[in-house]
Amino acid sequence: MELQQEQTPSVSIEDCLKLLKGEKDEQRLAGLFLVTKICKVDDIASLTRVYNAVGAKFLDRLLRTGMGKGTVSGPGEENRDAYLQLSVRILVAFCHVPDIAASEEMISKIPLILEILSNQSGSSVLEECLEFLYLVSTTSDAGVTVLYKSGSLKIIASWMSKLADGSHPMKISMQLVQLIISKISLDIIMIDCLPELTDIVVDIARQFGVSHDAVKFEALHLLSAILSSNLTPLYDALRQVPSDAWSKHMRNGVSAILHNRTAPAEKLQALSLAESMVSIRGEGWLIGEIELPDVQDAIPSDRCLILVLEQSRVEIAVMLNELAYAKYEASKNSSLKEDIIVKQRNVATAFSLVEKIIKLVSNVGEDQGDLIDENTLMKVFRGLNETTGVVLEYLQDAKEHGQRKGDDILASVRVIGSFLAQTPDAWTEKVKELLDYMLSVEGEDEQSPFNSVCFLLPMLCQITMNVEGCKTLVSSRGLAAVVKCLINLIHKHGGWVDNDGSIFLACDTILNVLLKKELAGVLCGESSFVHLLEAIANSTEDAHEPSVIMMAASICALVFDYTSENALLSNPNFADKSLDKLCRLFSRIFALSQQQSMNDDEVAQMDLYEIIAAGYSRWGDRFPRVQKAIGIAPL
Repeated sequence: MELQQEQTPSVSIEDCLKLLKGEKDEQRLAGLFLVTKICKVDDIASLTRVYNAVGAKFLDRLLRTGMGKGTVSGPGEENRDAYLQLSVRILVAFCHVPDIAASEEMISKIPLILEILSNQSGSSVLEECLEFLYLVSTTSDAGVTVLYKSGSLKIIASWMSKLADGSHPMKISMQLVQLIISKISLDIIMIDCLPELTDIVVDIARQFGVSHDAVKFEALHLLSAILSSNLTPLYDALRQVPSDAWSKHMRNGVSAILHNRTAPAEKLQALSLAESMVSIRGEGWLIGEIELPDVQDAIPSDRCLILVLEQSRVEIAVMLNELAYAKYEASKNSSLKEDIIVKQRNVATAFSLVEKIIKLVSNVGEDQGDLIDENTLMKVFRGLNETTGVVLEYLQDAKEHGQRKGDDILASVRVIGSFLAQTPDAWTEKVKELLDYMLSVEGEDEQSPFNSVCFLLPMLCQITMNVEGCKTLVSSRGLAAVVKCLINLIHKHGGWVDNDGSIFLACDTILNVLLKKELAGVLCGESSFVHLLEAIANSTEDAHEPSVIMMAASICALVFDYTSENALLSNPNFADKSLDKLCRLFSRIFALSQQQSMNDDEVAQMDLYEIIAAGYSRWGDRFPRVQKAIGIAPL
């Protein structure tokens, strides 16, 4: 802020100092007025002399008089606004001196300045008040603490919705928010000021969408800092915002950053914002109208989708290549470990977006109608397929270097599982080569493979629809891994609670393999089946859903093809009481089939009952206790 308004050559700083040291308030007011004429904010020495001459007490009285809380000798009530403007303007000038800005006197005025902003009178000194708050807070952590505790976010939020786009007060308001979140934990802010933080995000989103200068990038950095924390209460609050305008502004901003030649770090932040928006608004956010400053023609509604996918693909290709090299070098240079963590975090963002896009296009017929045309759809699938090849090469390299543990490797497996669930015939040879490795991958905090198997279940369920896929799974020791995964899922959830579908995906995969008679020779010696029978016996006693008991009994019926009652009871890993439980399970199934009427859920499971009945006809004579429980002789 420039203090000097006009040239006053006949007045010197010494003249001002004489007036400021006078005994009467009128003299000091005249001196301060002259200061505004002859001092510049970068004249630190003169400002310091003036501050020392006028004294903190008079400045405090002048400010309070302008607020209607005190008195300064001179003209009365009618000049209160002039006192307010003079006092705030002078305070801002003094705060360009860092030592003064960081002083206790200035920090103590933060609540008063916020009080001014909270009143109607604040509009006349809005910019100066905001600048004062910023100058004081940037020089002292104590200033930021007082700023936050004095309710600044509530006041800033109330002003931001009224400020002109790209205006100087808007810029300072954003800088103040940035300063606060850099010093105060977002978790604390969420507890204290969730409604205000929500409003601030909405207002900054507008700046991100409509600005075409430095303000856009300031908004990008600020939104990224707030939303990348993935704070559930904030996300929930943003979902409740009645207007969708902020969401469109976010799409415009992200698209503009990705469309133009911006720095790699800023493109990464734009991807991070895209991931946050998809988490808040769903995958459909990627599709919608956008406006770009340098494009006059109508822009297809899928442009944001294409921009996000292409940039995600670029990041994955670059980051995986750099990660592979950094991991190799890290064995010789421990200082690279922090760099590896950053790259892993960045590639995780791109992976997440790719997975969301896979989900979007897989549901395109159901949810998105004609919003994505056929050519775009083909382009998306080609891009996803190429990226899958890049990820498979990364996994191949990790396998060759003996790396089986790491969140980046686990995330790579997850992407492979997501895409190949939609295109199970793609990359068949590479999948056959890497499946045993992918099933053995562990996350950084895992003690044994579990999540990797869960992530691959959608793909495994698809490839085991045919015999070759089943052979690939069995030859890779994948069937035992899926069985173990199912057992762990049942134990983890304390039963057949299946919130994400993993339990039934595992069951379907096992069922697909067991139904292939061509594999009978290799399934006979599968020891993991005994543990699975135990888990089913102990988890279905209290189950009542037809889908659960029918699926469980179907798997048991097919496993019984490869054993007998005597063989089971002689196995030390199978308890006698478990056979009793399985007998009761089969008894319930056959009793259900004899009912005169069935509800829709029960009717929907009758194809599984046919598997059970057919199995019983094959092995019933080998399981006399099951036969006795059912009360029906096998056909």
